[in-house]
Amino acid sequence: MRSLTLHLKIMIAIFLALGIAIISYQIFVLKTPLTESEVDNLWTIDAKINFEVKGTKPVNIEFYIPPKGGDYAISNELFLASGYGQNITVQPYNRLVTWSARSVSGQQTLFYRLNLTKRFSDEIENSAKGEVWRSQIEVAGPEKEAVDRLVKEIRSKSANVSTFITTTINIINDPNNSDAQLLLNNNNSVENKVKAIELILSQAYIPIQQAHTLQLSKSTNQNMMLWIRSYIEPNKTIDNRDSSTNGSNGNWYYFNPLNGSVGLPDDQVVWWIGSRDIVSVENGSKARVNFSLDKSELTAINLAKLTAEGSNLTEYSFYTLPISTQLAYQIMLMIPFGVLIILLLRNVIGINTLGTFTPVLVALAFRETGLSFGIIFFSIIVFFGLLVRSYLEHLKLQMLPRLSIVLTFVVMLIIFVGLFSHKLGFEKGLSISLFPMVILTMTIERLSITWEERGANFALKVAIGTLITASIAYTVMGYQPLIYLVFTFPAILLILVAFMLAMGRYRGYRLLELLRFKALLK
Repeated sequence: MRSLTLHLKIMIAIFLALGIAIISYQIFVLKTPLTESEVDNLWTIDAKINFEVKGTKPVNIEFYIPPKGGDYAISNELFLASGYGQNITVQPYNRLVTWSARSVSGQQTLFYRLNLTKRFSDEIENSAKGEVWRSQIEVAGPEKEAVDRLVKEIRSKSANVSTFITTTINIINDPNNSDAQLLLNNNNSVENKVKAIELILSQAYIPIQQAHTLQLSKSTNQNMMLWIRSYIEPNKTIDNRDSSTNGSNGNWYYFNPLNGSVGLPDDQVVWWIGSRDIVSVENGSKARVNFSLDKSELTAINLAKLTAEGSNLTEYSFYTLPISTQLAYQIMLMIPFGVLIILLLRNVIGINTLGTFTPVLVALAFRETGLSFGIIFFSIIVFFGLLVRSYLEHLKLQMLPRLSIVLTFVVMLIIFVGLFSHKLGFEKGLSISLFPMVILTMTIERLSITWEERGANFALKVAIGTLITASIAYTVMGYQPLIYLVFTFPAILLILVAFMLAMGRYRGYRLLELLRFKALLK
């Protein structure tokens, strides 16, 4: 007996742990929403590329588009370039789209649109690692002396690579530092400051990259922002870095070249990496790019279906099935909850029903008729069916002919009730043809046997208990938030099995029995 109890406890623990583990993975790793109404932002970015071609010439356009694998997932991309061939090249840090045409003339306009969402992104920066060492940029004359003095000053004020970079940025932006102003040469543009920062950092063998970002805010004409980033290994100082190896366990750190702040804000999207222009046109001139951004809200599940990076959520889930199949699976997945209701009502409360699954099947039938009409219809059919069954009992017929006659009368009653309700304007009556006639026939047969064996009062209690149980099961099985949870997190059924296993050893009193034996307790 002990071994059997231990075996049962192990089974319960396995089902419970497995169900919780799968659900936790969906919530925390796949970011599956817990509610169907949960929404998230979907950003739509339009890039309009304009350029001019003098005469008639072959044209080749290269345009940087955002890389995949960042903090934002790309859900959809659209390229509009009529008459142009198109090719997308994936580079270590970038993606580059190339449009080409053999003969083009005059003003040209091309469009690129993409949708971005924070949800379902893997939040992992581009997997390409970065260099942790670089050679020095050659510099001579007064600039050389200024750079040497600056490097010496920065080294004394920094403890590691990150602080060395931020100190360099702060000094370059200091208008009172004569050496920094010498390097800037009265040009305070952000591009020139980045160039000066790179020159200083190269003297300390620190590599950096230019990161061009776009801020996610509703606007019709937005400019790119320039950041710098460096691949930094943990616990590495300026003096103990190995120049013979690339970074293998470091991370990308982003720095604002105007104030030295570390970390890319959440509303910034990295568009491309490098010092090249975002667009370059061969045999074209006056190339420019205008960005327009808009924000909308979609439910998280619709975002998962729309987002390529979110395919982990839907690839092996019920959402990949056809819509009609999904509806059928939703019904089937809710049946165990109907059985759970019956288990609780029978074993804990003590309500008598016609078997275990009959109330569930009646509850499924209520989905077609509605609860109120279904209860009335059920009562009418069972009442007249019992009358027919009682009359046939006097004829001493065998069970199979008797059931056949009852089934025939059930069909006739269904047809009559359907036509009668239609004449009265109750269109719900047209859906009762889907009511499981065999279940009704067996219900009538079992009620009549119960009537004969245990009396009319008990048969009435069983019929009422079946209706009450079916009504509660119908309410639970039709609760939309629960349907969404079970359909999205089917591992809930494993937890349900664990609970049913635990209930299998319940030998205590039922609530109705406590009321029944209340006088005995006194």
